[in-house]
Amino acid sequence: EVQLVESGGGLVQAGGSLRLSCAASGYDISSFAMAWFRQVPGKEREGIAGLTSQSSLIHYDDSVKGRFNISRDNTKNTLYLQMTNLKSDDTAMYCCAANPRWSFLLRGVDNYWGQGTQVTVSS
Repeated sequence: EVQLVESGGGLVQAGGSLRLSCAASGYDISSFAMAWFRQVPGKEREGIAGLTSQSSLIHYDDSVKGRFNISRDNTKNTLYLQMTNLKSDDTAMYCCAANPRWSFLLRGVDNYWGQGTQVTVSS
């Protein structure tokens, strides 16, 4: 069973930066595609960034393109999300996800999920 634990969230002013981490355990996730999702109460969870197991393919949602950078360190079983130029619209619960199938990952099908870390951007 893959277990995912996020960290690094918090309160930041608009224009600031945060770096989220997602530590995986219970399985070697180097063969898994991974992604970051976010959710605001009352709205659907949205996939904002994802990458394949060896980072050969990376996808960003238009809302974060140019401001967020997703990366992974397979030697540490960890996924990262560097967020810059944060906006109030980025306020959400951020969750990481893992899936052995890239085609399923950003659709949220059969993903392993973390519990999430809250990011709040004050304007």
